Amino acid sequence: MIKRLKYHEIDWEKYQKCLASSEQKVYSAERKFLDVTARNNLELLVYEDYEAIMPVPFIKKMGFKIVVNPKLTQQLGVFSKEDSVVLNEKFLDFLQNHYKIWYYAFNERNKFKSHLKTRKNFVLEPDNYENIRQKYSPKRKRKLRLNPGIVEFSEIKEKVSLSEAIKFIKINMIGAENKKDKVRFLEIIKTFSDYNLLDFYGFYFKDKLINLVAIYQENYTSVLIGTYNIKDLVKYNGASNLIDFAIRKNVETKKFDFEGGELSNMEEYFRGFRAEQRNYAVIENTKRQLIKKAIKFFS
Repeated sequence: MIKRLKYHEIDWEKYQKCLASSEQKVYSAERKFLDVTARNNLELLVYEDYEAIMPVPFIKKMGFKIVVNPKLTQQLGVFSKEDSVVLNEKFLDFLQNHYKIWYYAFNERNKFKSHLKTRKNFVLEPDNYENIRQKYSPKRKRKLRLNPGIVEFSEIKEKVSLSEAIKFIKINMIGAENKKDKVRFLEIIKTFSDYNLLDFYGFYFKDKLINLVAIYQENYTSVLIGTYNIKDLVKYNGASNLIDFAIRKNVETKKFDFEGGELSNMEEYFRGFRAEQRNYAVIENTKRQLIKKAIKFFS
């Protein structure tokens, strides 16, 4: 039987035990991650006595709870010792029958009988760095060979301060839909950094920061959650060298998660590092579809 628990009803010790032993374990379902991204706007679906769990984040609009993955939370879904299509379908039915869903993403391990839309992610499994480097595409290897005039005046710094990173991100971030989204995004970045969950690597040219990457660190995964560049200076290929640096620093002991890949240029970029494509299922509704469902609810 599946139960629906509010945030304050969750037994977090049992939650973490289930997640840690699950086949689908993913950093974005860890409590410390969700407490920052979803805050208390979270419910949990539980099968039996935490034999399987499914976190369900939401926002409140017009008096309704609307399910939507929080910012920077790529995958959630069902977590259990062994992935089960039958069990996943039970959770899927419960979710669709008890919630209004704007956007919910399962994890790459969750398999379904139902036909669901999928999205792409790209991942490098732990391996010797030199083995991974040798597999880079010829184009990516060329991008890593800096011109002598660039090499002479450039350096990579492993520890960029939070204040410098935030200032750089504010100026150079793209994709935030509005000011409120940008503020919330920066709040999350700052909190992760305060909890020592983020590394900032910077590429400097003539002592000026021109490229920055933000790497979220879990003990089993390193995650590229942000790449920021001075647009006019991308030709120096600092971003490629920073990602290569991040891979070299982390991939021998952890999975390296590129966290994305839907845009064609992004997909090509990640494939250049020979990252493996991993698809994950999603439920997605437009605002108009949500309104129609709300009207149907009251009719």
